[in-house]
Amino acid sequence: MSVPDSSHGAARSWAIAVEGLTKVFRMGSTEVHALRGVDMQIAAGEFVALMGSSGSGKSTLLHLLGCLDTPTAGTYRLEGRDVSALSHDERAAVRNRCIGFVFQSFHLLSRLDALENVALPLLYGRRSGNAKERAVDALVRVGLTNRIHHHPAELSGGERQRVAIARALVNNPAVVLADEPTGNLDSQTGIEVMQLLAELQADGRTILMVTHDVQIAGYAQRMLTIQDGRLLNGRRNDDTV
Repeated sequence: MSVPDSSHGAARSWAIAVEGLTKVFRMGSTEVHALRGVDMQIAAGEFVALMGSSGSGKSTLLHLLGCLDTPTAGTYRLEGRDVSALSHDERAAVRNRCIGFVFQSFHLLSRLDALENVALPLLYGRRSGNAKERAVDALVRVGLTNRIHHHPAELSGGERQRVAIARALVNNPAVVLADEPTGNLDSQTGIEVMQLLAELQADGRTILMVTHDVQIAGYAQRMLTIQDGRLLNGRRNDDTV
């Protein structure tokens, strides 16, 4: 069963709203149905965890929500705008303006220091006028005031993930998509990163996080499970189980 609504009655402002979202990959004569009619809404300012085994469709769903790909069928509205059928360039503009990404493997460029890594989205988005100041502000926000000019090889795993989070925030996106953000971190550092994400949500960010760890998912307000390309019953973390 899909989970179309996270609210308890009152109308909500949806940051993410998908209906009938389907993705079929064709390999020769073979069709792989990665998503099978997903219906989902995430309220503005909500923190949602998405869980599922390998091959369940969670990465495909995250790619579609991040405007990295287009669906085979269905609609996707991001902050009220239908982005389902945008062109490649239009999707790139939406990604740069509205979405911040945090990845398990950080995706930092080794030849650049923390400041330069964080400023990259501003340069790609042709908004480089005050890139340095905005990148510094983002690094201060994640507690890396004294590591601004360190390269990734000089940083711990937790510090690298904080740089990645700062990079996700530098364009002031409304939505943050986090793909296994604690997957390469030790337990204590993972807790610190999750506390930071929870603070961002408290500041009004909408966060969708993919994770396989039930304890990490417990930081979210709501948990969804995807299996065989379909969303199953979800639950709020304050519900009695």
